[in-house]
Amino acid sequence: MLIGKITAEIKTLFSFEREPVVDTASNTLKIYCSHEQTPLVCDWLFNGKEYHFAGLIIEENTLLELCYLFVGEGEKGFVNVITADELNAQNFESVSLRVYAVDWYEREAEDLYGVHFKNHPRLGDFILHDDVWQEGINPMRKSFDKDKTLLNRKPKQHYRPRKVVEEEGSFIMPIGPIFSAESESVHLQLETVGEEIIRAFPRLFYKYRGIEKIAEGKSIENVLLLSERTAGTTAFSHALGFCLAVEKLSNETVPEKAQVLRVFFAEIERIRSHIGTIEAICNSTGLVVAASQVGVLEEKMLRLSCILSGHRYFFGLCVVGGLSYECDKLTYKDSVEKIKNIVKELDEIEELLINTSSFLDRLEEVGVISLTQAKTHDLVGPMARGSNYLNDLRKFQPYLKYDKLKFNISNETEGDGYARLRVLFTEIRESVKILEQVISLMPEGEIFIKMDIKSGTALAGVEAPRGASWHRVKIGENKKLLSYRMLMPSFANWHGFHVAMEKYAFQDLPIILATLGLSVAENDK
Repeated sequence: MLIGKITAEIKTLFSFEREPVVDTASNTLKIYCSHEQTPLVCDWLFNGKEYHFAGLIIEENTLLELCYLFVGEGEKGFVNVITADELNAQNFESVSLRVYAVDWYEREAEDLYGVHFKNHPRLGDFILHDDVWQEGINPMRKSFDKDKTLLNRKPKQHYRPRKVVEEEGSFIMPIGPIFSAESESVHLQLETVGEEIIRAFPRLFYKYRGIEKIAEGKSIENVLLLSERTAGTTAFSHALGFCLAVEKLSNETVPEKAQVLRVFFAEIERIRSHIGTIEAICNSTGLVVAASQVGVLEEKMLRLSCILSGHRYFFGLCVVGGLSYECDKLTYKDSVEKIKNIVKELDEIEELLINTSSFLDRLEEVGVISLTQAKTHDLVGPMARGSNYLNDLRKFQPYLKYDKLKFNISNETEGDGYARLRVLFTEIRESVKILEQVISLMPEGEIFIKMDIKSGTALAGVEAPRGASWHRVKIGENKKLLSYRMLMPSFANWHGFHVAMEKYAFQDLPIILATLGLSVAENDK
C-alpha cells in the first residue's frame, strides 16, 4: 500500500516524539506532531506529495486535539496530522501560512473553540460577527452555556468593516446581506476606487445554526435529520455521507440493491442541482426566456424525484442501513428514459446559448480562477474542475459502486465562467451514463437492513453536486453522537470567491456568483 511508503518517507524527514500509526483497515496514517512540526508536515503533504486538504477536526477530551485531514488519490489514502495541548491552551502554530487552504478552518476554530493560531494574519469576526457577539463565546466548547451567553451578549460597539485598499478615493461598496440575486443572507464587501473590484470579501454566517453543537448527545436518527436539512437542495448527498460514516461502525453490510440505488439517487440529485445552477446563470445574464426553459426542466426533475422517493428533494430517503423507499424496477428504468428526454431538451438549450454572442461575452474570460489558484485554495466540485483541478471523490476515493462504473470526470482549462458552465453540462451527460449502467446492475433483494452500530469514530466522504462533502462521527456506548463534524464543499469554495471577483467590474458580480454555484445554507451550518 502507498500509505506504507508515505509513512516510511515521512519518518526519514521528521523526528516525532510519538510513532506514526497506520490503520490498514481505513488506509489511514496518523501523525502526531509538536506545534512547531505541524505546519512543516502539512506543507510537505499538500505541496510536496499532492494530498488534498479536506478540513480541520477538533476534539476536546482530556486534551484539546487538532486534526488536519489530508486525502490522497486511491491507495495514497488518508493522513491525519494531529497536534494536541492542554484544554485551556490557546496558542497553536498557524498552518495557513504554508497551506493557504487551511485559512478559513483556523478562523473557524478560533471563533468556535477559542484556539489562537500564532502569526495567522486575520482572526476573529468570522462566524460570530463582532457586531452581534463578543470574542470568547466559543460555542463548540463543552463548557459553553447557551442561556448564560445569550443573556450576557456584548456586541462590539461602533463596529466598522476592515478596509484593506488604501488608495486615495477608495471605498467599500456593501452588497447584502439581502439582495435580489441571492435568496440567502450573504454580505459582500467590495473595495474599489472606481469600476474595478480590487478586493472582494464575503461576510457569511448570518444564519449559523450550530448544527454540529446541536448534534452532541442526539440519537443517530435525529442527527441524520440535521444532516440532510443542512442544505435542502443537496439533502441526499449529505444524508448519504452521514450514513456511510455511521455504517462503518457496524459489522453488517448495506444490501447490494441499496448501494446501487444510492448511486442512482445521488446522480439524479446531481443532475437536478446542476440544472438549477444553469438556470441561475441564464438569469444572471438577462436571458429570461432561457432561464424559464431551464426552470421547466428543473421542475420536471423535481416531480420525477417525488415519484421515485415520495419527496421532491429526497428527504427521508437515505437511512442508516440502506433506503426507506422503493419502486419497482420498471419505474426506475422508465425514469431514466424521462431523464434522457429532459437532458435532450437541455442540450438544445445549450446549443442556443453557445451560439448567443451576448451570452458568451458575459462569461468568457470573466471570473477566471487559474489552476494554481484553485490548488492554493483547494477548491472542489465543478468550481475546481472548471480550472482543471481534479479531485472528484467518485474517482479519487471511490465509494458505493462508483469503481464499477464507466464515466469521465468533466474538466476544462480556462477557469472562467464559460468553462464552469461547460463542466455543468458535461457532468449532467456523464450522470446519465451512470444512471443507464445502474439500471443494468440493479439486483433483486432488500433495500434496508437493521444495523447494530458500535461505539467508535468513523469518517466518510461523498462527491456532492458542489464537491467533496466529508462527515466524521464519534458515537458513544449509548449510540448517541459524542461529536459530529461536517466539512461542506461550499465552505471550501466560498474561501476562493474573492479570486474570481477581484479585477472584474461591478456588473460582473451576479454572473460570476452564479457560475460559481455556491450555497450559503451549505456553508452556514
